[in-house]
Amino acid sequence: MSVQIYAETDPGLQRAHNEDSVAFDVPSGLCILADGMGGHKAGEVASGMASAFLKSELREWVNQSGRSASRAEVRMAVERAIAQANSAIYNMSKSSARYSGMGTTLVTGLFHENALVLAHIGDSRCYRLRGEQLEQLTKDHSVHQEQVDAGLRGAGPASREQKLVTRALGVDERAEIDVETLETAPGDIYLMCSDGLSDMVENGAIAAILRNSGNIAQRVKHLVNAANAAGGRDNISVLIAEVDAPREPGLLNAARRMLSSVWSG
Repeated sequence: MSVQIYAETDPGLQRAHNEDSVAFDVPSGLCILADGMGGHKAGEVASGMASAFLKSELREWVNQSGRSASRAEVRMAVERAIAQANSAIYNMSKSSARYSGMGTTLVTGLFHENALVLAHIGDSRCYRLRGEQLEQLTKDHSVHQEQVDAGLRGAGPASREQKLVTRALGVDERAEIDVETLETAPGDIYLMCSDGLSDMVENGAIAAILRNSGNIAQRVKHLVNAANAAGGRDNISVLIAEVDAPREPGLLNAARRMLSSVWSG
């Protein structure tokens, strides 16, 4: 399995600075997206720390031992790196009033063989387009989602208060992360995004762009543009990872047979 990855982050139209951060590493199949929170640009610090730390740690782990690792070992490596990132952000927030209370959402994925280890906290999301079907793979950790789960309201738009996240990286000594291992299939398209996209663009429009907007770099740009066209009220981060079909031995065998017939003829 090989994976193409591309990402962009944009401040949007109404924010003075960008507190989102994205990072990826194609050779190791690593994807990271974070949306920071906290005053005095502390959210920008938290998201940047998360993405930089996870990229460094997980890329090094894949290069050293991850190529031959089991799925369980990949999951453990992701969980360990996130726990270390949480500690780093939490300790910095306690070391200075400037960074007090800072934190970040996080969605990160590590592709390994025919699987994706997906971890998230907060309300940044991961979707999968398989064939014509777009599916949200993550569930928001937010007041709104808790009310939906409790049957107190429908799944419609959330107010500002309801959008408050109930979990984030770096705000507590230990972070409660949701982690799962998913089987991948050739042609799968995985979209990671901050709420600057998901709040502004309906799922149907997101799916249409993923299906019909050229290569992954063009699709990323079209999604960012769609969020800005809808008002761009928040920072917008978009990462797309597309699983390529493996090269089939049958094609190589067919080529060999063709060459053999030409040679014998």
